[in-house]
Amino acid sequence: MRFLPSWCRLAVVTVLTCLLSVAGTQAVAAPAGSSSTGFSFPFAGSPRYLAATPTEVPSGGVLHRPLGQEVADAIAVRLGLRKADAFTTAQYLEFISGGGVGGDPEAAALVDASVRILTNTIGRPLLADVDGVVTPTVLASYGLFVTEDGWLESPAYATAPTRLVNTVIEPGGYMGTWMRANGATASLRMLYRSAYPVEAAYGFVAQQISGDAQLAPNTEDGVRSEVGMSMAPALWATNFALIYTLNPQLAADMPARWAPIPDVVANAILTSPTGRVRYADYASYLR
Repeated sequence: MRFLPSWCRLAVVTVLTCLLSVAGTQAVAAPAGSSSTGFSFPFAGSPRYLAATPTEVPSGGVLHRPLGQEVADAIAVRLGLRKADAFTTAQYLEFISGGGVGGDPEAAALVDASVRILTNTIGRPLLADVDGVVTPTVLASYGLFVTEDGWLESPAYATAPTRLVNTVIEPGGYMGTWMRANGATASLRMLYRSAYPVEAAYGFVAQQISGDAQLAPNTEDGVRSEVGMSMAPALWATNFALIYTLNPQLAADMPARWAPIPDVVANAILTSPTGRVRYADYASYLR
């Protein structure tokens, strides 16, 4: 059973091929200023959808604040999504538990963990063992999260559930197969007629050029900062489209604004031989 109709597969391959061709002509650190947001190619994604993605937390603003349902629904429309075509509550509960026709609990657990990481906003802390103490952490606006065993990393890190889940959501993978087998064809069709294929292609290129750390650069007024890959517009829009398709209420818990990772933390992650650091060593810099 195929994940995409043939015309969708062709569209995704065509977009991805074009993006890879362009990426091959650019330096790894693409020039800033290709968008008003400070994010450059390919991190900014399509100019068509950029205005629907988060802006920077203003001075004195609230970090890690969720979108809220009204804002999430408005963004969904701008990205080509319809709440009426999202999973029903019953479909979502079956999918996320590994139930239904062809259900796979391990694949479902990866999706569930990924959604939790990407909605790690106020009121939705992740729990981690930090020097032997179970500690709640909320870091979504930075595009970072803390693993259960205390590592601070980007959600695009090689071993993060949010990276491993790519095998579940890829064309021909578990998610699409499950949707076709469990009456969610309308949801699948909506997803691939939305901004998702284009933004996912930009996101793929961004991940390929970002090394182990998987941070996205932002340059405004000559000042460079870094955020975790999940807050780069292309990746944020991709993840929003996926989560909204599964459960619009959970998409409302995604971060409303991005914030630059404090320099000392970003530099430590970028210079780490593994691309991640121990949260306990840098917790004091993150609020």
